[in-house]
Amino acid sequence: MHLSRRSAFALSLSTAMLAASGAWAADYNLRIHTLVQSPHPYNDMAVFVKEELETKSDGAIAVTVFDSGQLGQDPAVIGEVGLGTIDMMISTASNAAGEVPELSIFTMPYLFESMDDAMAKLAVGTPAFDHFANAFIDRGTGVKLLALGASGARNLSSVNVSVTTPDDLAGLKMRTTQSPMDSETWAALGMLPVSVAWGELYAAMQTGVADAMESSLPGYSGSKLYEVAPNLSLTEHQIQITHTSISQRTFDKLPEDLQKLVVETAAAANELGTQKAKGYDANLVETLKTDHGVTVSQPDKAAFIARLEPIQMDLAARLSLEPEYKLLKGK
Repeated sequence: MHLSRRSAFALSLSTAMLAASGAWAADYNLRIHTLVQSPHPYNDMAVFVKEELETKSDGAIAVTVFDSGQLGQDPAVIGEVGLGTIDMMISTASNAAGEVPELSIFTMPYLFESMDDAMAKLAVGTPAFDHFANAFIDRGTGVKLLALGASGARNLSSVNVSVTTPDDLAGLKMRTTQSPMDSETWAALGMLPVSVAWGELYAAMQTGVADAMESSLPGYSGSKLYEVAPNLSLTEHQIQITHTSISQRTFDKLPEDLQKLVVETAAAANELGTQKAKGYDANLVETLKTDHGVTVSQPDKAAFIARLEPIQMDLAARLSLEPEYKLLKGK
C-alpha cells in the first residue's frame, strides 16, 4: 500500500504522539468514563487517578480520561465496564441502580447529615461499603466497586417556579433518574415523575418534557442547565454519592501490587472529590446569581424534612431497601 506524503506525515505524527504519551510503552491501558463536563469533582477525580496510576506504577499503567459522556450514558457504560470494553467509571451511584438496585437508597432525601457524615459511613472497610461492594458481586455485574464518596449536595431547580415550600412542587413534572426511590420520593411531594437520562435533560427542560429537576451544583453549572431551569432552590435534599468502579476483568489482569495501587488511588480520589465538591458548592451559588442571572431561593428545609422523614421507612420497605436503610441510619 502506497501512502501519500501527507498520510505518511500524519501517521508518523500519530505514532510520535502515542509514544510520547506512553500508551504503547505501558503494560496496561485503562479508559475512564465520566458523564459530566468540567468543572466537576468527577473530572478532578479522574485526572487525579490518571496522574497517580501513571506515576506510581512507573509507567506500567497508562490512563485515558473520557469525560462529558464521550463513551455513552451511565446505564450503558456500566454494562460496558462489566464486559471489560471500558475499564473504569466515576459517576453518581444512583445511576447504577438499574444494575445494582441496592444503590437506590442513596436517592433517599436527607439520608445523611453532611458530606462528612456520608464519607464516614461509606469509607472503604466499613460495613456499609462492604455491603454495597458485595451487592455488585451478587448482582453479577462484572464490576468491582473500588470506593464510595460524596460529591456535593443536590438541589432542586425549575423552569418557572421559585420553590420555597413543599407545596410549591405540586403538579410539576419532575425529572428523575431510573432509581425507584427517586420517583417515589418526588411523587410523595405531589410531583409527576418523568424519567430522563442526564444527557437528554437540557432538551427535556427546554421543550417542557419536564418542569423541574434536581442535581449537584457542579452538574447544574457545568451542563449549563441554568439556561433552561433558572430558578434554583437550595433544598440540599440529598448528598450525592459517587461510585468509583473498575471492570473485574480489567482488575484481574493486574498484578497484585498494581491492584493494591488502584484500590488505594480510588479511595484517595474520593477524598479529593469530596473536598473539591465543598469548594464548588460554596463558590457556585454566587457565580450562578451574578454571572448567569439565576434566581436563588432559600427554602424552609425543615418543612421538607418534616414532610419526608415519616415516609422514609415505608419507602425503604416498599422498595426492598430496609437492610440498606437500617445500615446507614443505624436503626
